[in-house]
Amino acid sequence: MNKVVNDFSIIVGTKNGSGSSTANNTILRAIFKMGIPVSGKNLFPSNIQGLPTWYSIRASKDGYLGRRDKQDIVIAINPDSFTRDLASVSPGGAFFYADDIRLPITRADIAIYPMPIKELVKKDPNVPTDYRDLVGNMVYVGVLAHMIGIDIEKIQAALTFHFKGKQKPIDMNFHAVQAGMEWAKTNLEKKDPFYLEPMNKTEGMIMADGNTAAAIGSVFGGAQFVAWYPITPASSLAEAINDYMPMLRKREDGKHTYAVVQAEDELAAIGMTVGAGWSGLRSMTSTSGPGLSLMTEFAGLAYYAEVPIVIWDVQRIGPSTGLPTRTSQADLSFTIGMGHGDSDSIVLLPGDVFECFAFGWQAFDIAERMQAPVFVLSDLDMGMNQWMSKPFEYPKTPMDRGKILWEKDLEEIKGNWGRYLDKDSDGIPYRTLPGNKHPMSAYFTRGTGHDEYAKYTEDSSTFIRNMERLKKKYETAKKYLPKPVLHSTKGAKVGIIAYGSTESAILEARDQLARDHGMKIDILRVRAFPFTAEVDEFVREHEQTYVVEMNRDGQLHQLLSLANPEAATRLISVAYGDGLPASAKWIREGILEKSAKAKPAKKIAVKKSTARKSSVKKSKKKGAK
Repeated sequence: MNKVVNDFSIIVGTKNGSGSSTANNTILRAIFKMGIPVSGKNLFPSNIQGLPTWYSIRASKDGYLGRRDKQDIVIAINPDSFTRDLASVSPGGAFFYADDIRLPITRADIAIYPMPIKELVKKDPNVPTDYRDLVGNMVYVGVLAHMIGIDIEKIQAALTFHFKGKQKPIDMNFHAVQAGMEWAKTNLEKKDPFYLEPMNKTEGMIMADGNTAAAIGSVFGGAQFVAWYPITPASSLAEAINDYMPMLRKREDGKHTYAVVQAEDELAAIGMTVGAGWSGLRSMTSTSGPGLSLMTEFAGLAYYAEVPIVIWDVQRIGPSTGLPTRTSQADLSFTIGMGHGDSDSIVLLPGDVFECFAFGWQAFDIAERMQAPVFVLSDLDMGMNQWMSKPFEYPKTPMDRGKILWEKDLEEIKGNWGRYLDKDSDGIPYRTLPGNKHPMSAYFTRGTGHDEYAKYTEDSSTFIRNMERLKKKYETAKKYLPKPVLHSTKGAKVGIIAYGSTESAILEARDQLARDHGMKIDILRVRAFPFTAEVDEFVREHEQTYVVEMNRDGQLHQLLSLANPEAATRLISVAYGDGLPASAKWIREGILEKSAKAKPAKKIAVKKSTARKSSVKKSKKKGAK
């Protein structure tokens, strides 16, 4: 039996509300502290308690952090999912289970390890009766730790982090871990090939979820007003802001410099956000797809009245209420055209936890520079799950508040300045803020027809001028938006375009296709809409480009086809939306299936540009050349 070191997956099957998250996160953080690249994904139901839930941990010496379809080690604690969990173990894998589950085990192709969880916890006098079920989860942590080699000191460090140094819960849980380890040492014989050994590949990294990262980035970006209404999977973003604001945004006299309001619904939340944005505050809200749909009219108002706001959409599966606890990338098309009539949207598309942080503060700069709503599309997988990331740093660039006229500016202007007047031919007018004491500062903000001086009008030619100026503004926006990330391969004629949390799985699939099928593939991860010139250039330079995304209809593929009609036949959709995070398997198989059907096409001749080399952000991640 060949050893498998630092390259396998662990799946824990429990009941929702059973308190297993502490145990699972302890395993995850202990592996991370051993220097091994690792990711954790929680697959939980939308009920409060009782239904089956699974937590997957992937250790990858090569740094692949996407979801893995193969289940090497399965820990079964839930009788209701026991049969399914047993069947899911890959041949040659390991199956750990609570021995009070008395169901038949007929498989002979896997290692079987019973665990007397209830018995061990019952023997511990330090565990109160009403805590036994919760602390019992730590027994399987101890058993697993002994069998695969998780460092006990790293487990203790992980518990110390989780309980914030509170000694009583640390000791109670650590004793259960030790009990599990000692029992396994005496009673279990190693029959599987899976081992963990220390590495140094997590040095200088942190573990975080995207919602917390977005919250910290927003605070660092100067967020002053946050309105929200609870909705999975976005609630923890606003909750994290509530955690960090009191620590980071308080004056010396103890007064707060912010306001966070839980509104009565999503309509009220964005209405408050627009009002605060109009008043000059850096203003934001967060939601998911169903809430976003309710925000449409106010988003259109902010677009036409040109009020800067930030809206975070942590995507989940729809339509309607959909699957509230499953991930998706299906809000893109809706967000692009959000608002009544002819409207445009600026959309930022973070691809990892660090970018959730960075876009947290950059979104405010872009919103105020463009005087427009800025949407940031994350997803449940990125937002609620733990990912490795480089540490967050306070922004080094000063805030960009855009074209604001202060009192001294108005003193220098002769005549009326014109709230919706394009003085610089970039589509962006100047604005004043409430509280400006200069007599020329006032204007009416309107969602109805208005001229360049904010006066009401229904004149057709004036309306056309205003709409054309707004369109120009969104061309100007391209200069301020994040450039795409390029992973290049020498000699590649085939490309992949994607966005968001799919990147890690795509990199893994790309390497597998190169190894097993000799395919040379470039990858471009889009980070914003409107598309920048680098995106169009990538499409034109490749004979075939696969567009990978987590939705049914291939929404990014549709947008790219509209933007590049001459290359539409060479854009091939690889879209799949089952609610699970992207895996290398479905990406690889999707590309191979479409590749067998596609006819090679020559790339379109275009004038070579130096922009791609200078402005496309090149990744230093695994696999980039």
